[in-house]
Amino acid sequence: MKEVIISVGIDIGTTTTQLIFSKITLENTASTFSIPRIEINNKEVIYKSKIYFTPFIDEVTLDILKIREIIEGEYIHAGFTPENIKTGAVIITGEAARKGNASLVLKSLSDLAGDFVVATAGPDLEAIIAGKGSGAEQISKDLKCVTVNIDIGGGTTNIAVFENGEVIDTCCLNIGGRLVRINKELMVIEYIQPMVKKIMEKFNISIKENEKVSINKLTDLCNILTDALKEVLGIKEKSHILEYFLTEKDLKRDYKIEYVLFSGGVADYIYDFVEENIINKYEYGDIGIVLGSIIKNSDIMKKFRILKPIETVRATVVGAGSHTMEISGSTITYTKDVFPIKNIPILKVAYKEEIEGKEVIKNSIKNKIEWYKIEGGLQLFALGLKGIKNPKFIEVVDIANCIIDGIGNNINELEYLIVVLENDMAKALGQTLYSLLNKNKDVICIDNIKVENGDYIDIGKPLGAGRVVPVVIKTLVFNF
Repeated sequence: MKEVIISVGIDIGTTTTQLIFSKITLENTASTFSIPRIEINNKEVIYKSKIYFTPFIDEVTLDILKIREIIEGEYIHAGFTPENIKTGAVIITGEAARKGNASLVLKSLSDLAGDFVVATAGPDLEAIIAGKGSGAEQISKDLKCVTVNIDIGGGTTNIAVFENGEVIDTCCLNIGGRLVRINKELMVIEYIQPMVKKIMEKFNISIKENEKVSINKLTDLCNILTDALKEVLGIKEKSHILEYFLTEKDLKRDYKIEYVLFSGGVADYIYDFVEENIINKYEYGDIGIVLGSIIKNSDIMKKFRILKPIETVRATVVGAGSHTMEISGSTITYTKDVFPIKNIPILKVAYKEEIEGKEVIKNSIKNKIEWYKIEGGLQLFALGLKGIKNPKFIEVVDIANCIIDGIGNNINELEYLIVVLENDMAKALGQTLYSLLNKNKDVICIDNIKVENGDYIDIGKPLGAGRVVPVVIKTLVFNF
């Protein structure tokens, strides 16, 4: 059995907005008399949009109407309608995600998105999908190594570390090509990001809005930005500089980096920059080309093995359209089709708690459920478990009872019970839960999906004759 679906990726970034359409092939890889196992066996980008400058009304307001106009036009050029799209992701990334009306933009696109899974990217998710779109994830898997993808956009730099195809670390820095914007005609500074003003004050760099551009001053600033990158990668001793740039957490740096890739708008000027282009260094009205040239000539390029990615400026949108989605296991339970469901927080029972026995599992759920109580009651959550490989029936019943006892009377406040498992046991567990609940509570139980506390999950409409569901795992989302 093969099923071909169309996926769309829409990336609304600090600097640019773009779309891609991909063809994803699902296939049952099990033998005729085995339990079906539906997997993604091919991904192919079939349409890339033009790259547009993201339209803003002012410094803090995205232009919803113009963004929608861009996306509607590209749907027409690609020859698709919302009804053709089965999965995908709409993400607002970087500084654009922090704008006050970002959630309104997503709402305005809901009819174009249709029923597919919609992901809104926080820094961690943005870093991961850029690393997937650039090819860093696949390289780490193929070469069995640690690979770092550094995605330098207009307002932020998102870093993802992959080991053997798995994400092991992420980080986001306030470093980007449009932290300082330039009027190319008048050659004056048009805008300086507030954080950059603090940095310049600290290092006695005098750059002010409405003054003439000074290449020496901008070079000094870009040297500081590059020093922060060196520190986060561990080739320069960590100092107070890095604290200015980290949006949240630092990289752990408890692994040996073998390969580094750059993606994002600045990446092209790291790989392809030549000194003769210096006359066009303000071509895009920002410091992106200057920053790229300084990184190209820095120690970063000497300390690591540098690879050029499959995609640079399009890495995030390719990742969004082709790589955000995972497929659940083929033996799942859903007693009611309520999909798509979006932005569901994960309550994860630690594996060490699972192996300590029934009482520990039950108490873990009972204690953690308090995290999800908000004013007005208990919010819907998804319970995450590793589960058991090839469980016996009594083990399935024991886990089901632990879940029901741990949730207790709170189950009356849940619209339905959602359980996400790593191991392949969702059909048996889901049916057991539904039976023990006397069929009074709808149950969604899916497997072959790994989640952690702090994650959110989106589950799309069933595919593969209803046997599987598309899933996006994400972190640091905002609700809409």
